[in-house]
Amino acid sequence: MTDETRAGFVALIGEPNAGKSTLLNRMVGAKVSIVTHKVQTTRARIRGVAMEGQSQLVFVDTPGLFKPRRRLDRAMVAAAWGGAADADIVVLLIEAHRGITDGVRAILEALNERSGAAKVALAINKIDRVKSEVLLKLTADMNAAYDFAQTFMISAERGHGCDALRAWLAAELPTGPWLYPEDQIADLPLRMIAAEMTREKLTLRLHQELPYQLTVETEKWEERKDGSARIDQLVYVMRDGHKGIVLGNKGETIKAVGQAARAELEEFLGRKVHLFLQVKVRPNWLEESERYDEMGLNFKDGNQ
Repeated sequence: MTDETRAGFVALIGEPNAGKSTLLNRMVGAKVSIVTHKVQTTRARIRGVAMEGQSQLVFVDTPGLFKPRRRLDRAMVAAAWGGAADADIVVLLIEAHRGITDGVRAILEALNERSGAAKVALAINKIDRVKSEVLLKLTADMNAAYDFAQTFMISAERGHGCDALRAWLAAELPTGPWLYPEDQIADLPLRMIAAEMTREKLTLRLHQELPYQLTVETEKWEERKDGSARIDQLVYVMRDGHKGIVLGNKGETIKAVGQAARAELEEFLGRKVHLFLQVKVRPNWLEESERYDEMGLNFKDGNQ
């Protein structure tokens, strides 16, 4: 390693569903954060590691910032601002077609209160959804509300503008040795990544039926002699009725979820996976500190 290497943390913040997970996966070049059309799907601060020349960018995909109501919500919002506080650079992601919402205004107020902690860049996402004059006005209004170090117009889904954003971030990071091995793409334990993948499939499959009242934990991970892995996971739900929804008619839902999660795990790990899912009713899982530990959240942050 030479003095020319750079490394640092980049926090992606914004409202729920602004495209933070999609942008993280685009930057890293692999799927390390779950992406669904539901809001608030990212619970833990997932770190994805990307290389750009001699710079190592460690991305922190924070939970979306919103008005918290439950303990889990409060812990997620605390994790989001904690990720921003720990970062060298913060990227605020907003949606072009939604403009400056009440949620964005609240984030801008909070950023102004925390001013000076880190450089903050603005990334206006989903630019293909609006006309250029709308984009220009939004850019001017946002920069009038906060002194952004740089503004980028991107499409995280299509990749437009993402290379320019990554190059700027790489040049702005502090000089120093790399923080992770060059071939590492995430610092989450594989057990947690596997649980997140299964939770994504459940979220996509169940849509509105069970929004946030379930969680997935990897109970066992066994490396087999033939190179494959056996993964046993528990799906916790709050009521017996929820268990029936997750299982589906004759177990069809959980079977389909298991197949989809297994296929994605095999692609991610590059080897055969034997995935076994079990559904358990645990009425108070939202109030159990162990569940928060598994999600990478601080249980105490959920206190009033």
